[in-house]
This record gives sequence, C-alpha cells and structure tokens, in this order.
Amino acid sequence: MKARDLIENVLKPKYVLPPEEDEQFNYIIDIGAKWYRGYFYFHMTYACPGPNALSPTFEWMFARMELLHDGKFALYSMRHTGKEWVGVLDALSVDECMKAIEIDEWFAL
Repeated sequence: MKARDLIENVLKPKYVLPPEEDEQFNYIIDIGAKWYRGYFYFHMTYACPGPNALSPTFEWMFARMELLHDGKFALYSMRHTGKEWVGVLDALSVDECMKAIEIDEWFAL
C-alpha cells in the first residue's frame, strides 16, 4: 500500500525520533493511516511525558483524503486549532496525494 510505504520509509524516519532525556514536552511516537467514515486519514500518536498530562498519549489527524470520482482525491489538512479541515488540493491521484503529504508545508509535522 502506498500510504504504508510513505509512512514507513519517509514520515517515520523523519519525525518519529527518540525523546530527549527527561523529556517534558509531547513528542511523536507513531504515525499511521486508516479509513473512517468514507475518508482516509493520516494520524500521529504523541506521548505526553509531563507529570500533569491528562493522558499518556493522544492521536492527532493531520491529513485527510476524500475520494471524489475516477480515482481522484481531494486532500485536506487539519488546522492548527484542531477544529476544522482545510481543503488544500483537489482532483489528485493517489501518487500525487502521497507526494503532497511528503513535501507540502501544509502537512509538515
């Protein structure tokens, strides 16, 4: 699967790094993808090491692909507020979506 290749060969090596010793801030421990309600999402799992953390981890969805027609997708990015998706690109092939998630600043983790 192309999403799995992007995650394992590009995103994880770049963004899933060992924490600093005595890390106090959230850091990425995993990146994954999944279908949910007609959309394909890319997500990160963060560890929350601080003593006041509400949870030891949380998940953040950062990209969403929506199937349009003829095998084309609309690509969305989650706003920094975490409250709404922003349409970034439209009518892309799967390969074009993977490349955009890899290089476009909208999807920089």
